[in-house]
Amino acid sequence: MSNREAKRWQHHEAAKATGQMRKQIKPNRKPKTRERRDWASEDLDEVGAPQSERIMPPGERERRRANLTAALAKIDEGAKAAIEPSPGTEVQGRRGIVVEVGSSLCHVDLDGQSLLCGLRGSLSARETGFTNVVAVGDEVVVSSDGAERGIVEAVLPRRSVLARPDVFYPHLQQVIVANADQLLIVASWREPAIWLELIDRYLITAERYRLSPLICVNKTDLAEDAAVCRQTMQPYLALGYRAIFTSALIGDGISELRQVLRGQTTVLAGLSGVGKSSLLMAVQPGLQLRIATVSQVHHEGRHTTAQVHLLKLAMGGFVVDTPGIREFGLSGLRRGELASFYPEIVAAARGCRFSDCAHIQEAGCALPGAVQQGQVAATRYHSYQKIYQTLPG
Repeated sequence: MSNREAKRWQHHEAAKATGQMRKQIKPNRKPKTRERRDWASEDLDEVGAPQSERIMPPGERERRRANLTAALAKIDEGAKAAIEPSPGTEVQGRRGIVVEVGSSLCHVDLDGQSLLCGLRGSLSARETGFTNVVAVGDEVVVSSDGAERGIVEAVLPRRSVLARPDVFYPHLQQVIVANADQLLIVASWREPAIWLELIDRYLITAERYRLSPLICVNKTDLAEDAAVCRQTMQPYLALGYRAIFTSALIGDGISELRQVLRGQTTVLAGLSGVGKSSLLMAVQPGLQLRIATVSQVHHEGRHTTAQVHLLKLAMGGFVVDTPGIREFGLSGLRRGELASFYPEIVAAARGCRFSDCAHIQEAGCALPGAVQQGQVAATRYHSYQKIYQTLPG
């Protein structure tokens, strides 16, 4: 080995030794602080969107809440902006109603004729607070492209909106149904068993979006005692809600249901398997809807509706058939706002010792006494407490 090679080898060994010393020192350093992750998950909803999780940067939650509040304020004030082409463009065409929406395409009902339509490229949902340009129920202006298809030229102002946080942009809203008049909350007495908390969640949703709520209890033929069925719904009747008791199997209550649907645009909501599709076919025989039996293992419904559809009724009016859901998120609602959707709790809360009482086991809360005296139904108070725990502070 030459002197030059020997020096290189010594230098290499010295460098390795220094590196080993550094490695020995490195474990004694303070560990790096892992970046904290703030996770937010989305529930299954009306359009069957899957659960997802996202990392939110600092301040993102507050920004989303502010955007949602602004969007709801627009809805409450009746400010339903139209979506039209660029200023100066004259809009011509026929008026129709969107009955189904797909990827960049939609079906529009034009006086009984269904026309597949694309969207004019100049249309945009920007600045509306929503992510989709058109939704089921929208009134639109359509022109023909000469190939047995149409083009949506404009979306007319909406009188109501039922929306949810968008799956990919949760700080924005996705319109599920536009221009609906009422929300028909469908529950079954059995198979699956009636879920009163979900009914309360839907009632809150109807009030937030200014839709008239109706409660339909189906499968009453499975009730051992019809009086018990009606007594269970008595708290809602006492609050002024309308409840219809039906059996699609034997035809009970169908004439009353047909009466409330006539001439209205109605959104159907409820768990899978409660009989929404069966009720619609009883109201109007001949509707081509899929029906699936309830699972005998879990006693829960199977999904038969894959997406939102607007169905035209021969007697006048529309119904919006939506996928069944297991959870219904009350996005943007705060714990302090929940009691305002329970009028009987608001009345009983006047007796609470503290004005900021949350009615969750606080000292001096008047609600337990009100429940014992029958002023507040135990089932309603229970659902209030359950929903309260799922909301942000």
